[in-house]
Formats: sequence, C-alpha cells, structure tokens
Amino acid sequence: MNKHLSIFTVAFLIVSVGLALCASAQAQGRRARGRTYTKEEVDRIIKRVETRSDEFVKEFDKALDKSALDKTEREDELNRYAKDLEKALDELRREFHRRDLWIENKSEVRKCLDMASEIDVAMRNRQLGGEAESTWTALRFDLNTLAKVYDLPLVGSKKY
Repeated sequence: MNKHLSIFTVAFLIVSVGLALCASAQAQGRRARGRTYTKEEVDRIIKRVETRSDEFVKEFDKALDKSALDKTEREDELNRYAKDLEKALDELRREFHRRDLWIENKSEVRKCLDMASEIDVAMRNRQLGGEAESTWTALRFDLNTLAKVYDLPLVGSKKY
C-alpha cells in the first residue's frame, strides 16, 4: 500500500510540474518558426510596420507625382494600394490589441502581406527614386519580419 501511495505521489508531482511548465510557456508567448515571441515583441514589430507604412505612403505619393505616371489612372490606383495597405495595418494593430493571443491575428497579417505584394510588384517594375525605394525596402523588411513571426510567405512570394 505504501509503495502504491509513493508511486501515485511521484506521478502526481511529475504531472503537476509538467502542467506548470506548459502554463508558464503559454503565458510567456507563442512559438513561431522555432522561436517563442511574446505579445510585446510582436506589438513592437507591428508598431514599426505601421509607422513605416505611414512614411512610405508619403514618399510613394511624392515619387509617383514626379514619375511618368503623374495624373494617370495608374498613379491613382497605386496610391490607393498604398493607402489601403496603411489602413489594413492600422486595422491589424487595433485587432491585435483586442485579442489576448497574438497568433489570433494571422488572417489580418496575411491580408496585409497580400496587399504589400501588389505594391512590391509596382516597386520592382518602376524606378521611383531613392526615398521611395529606400522607404519601401525598410517597410518590406519589417513586413517580412512579421511574415516570419506568423509563419507566412514573404512579401512578393508567389503564394500571394
């Protein structure tokens, strides 16, 4: 009887410790691509992407005004793409703060990456000058960081 009680006690302790470790890991963050991210880390990335998108919209508009596309429907369409991405990133940030787990925003992130891939095609097909291109390069880098966190294809991937 004592032997069974000892075995039961040891088993109970092992299960309790295992559950405590799982709860602790879950409280700290979620795993993506083999790394654990906290909600605060993902929040910083989203904030950086959102800030860079604001800068990009301004630079992109200026560059298009100086390009051969100025005053064309294509210019309006490209500006609309950039503004739609900016709005989608604002929405991502709002939704991110409404939810408990950062991984729950994967569909919003995918939508933003899809939109960014459209702009990436335009940026690769046109030479719009240093500021617009360097701002896009920085934004695309941050978007790709976000893609890696959420285990999604990178901007410009054929999967979009």
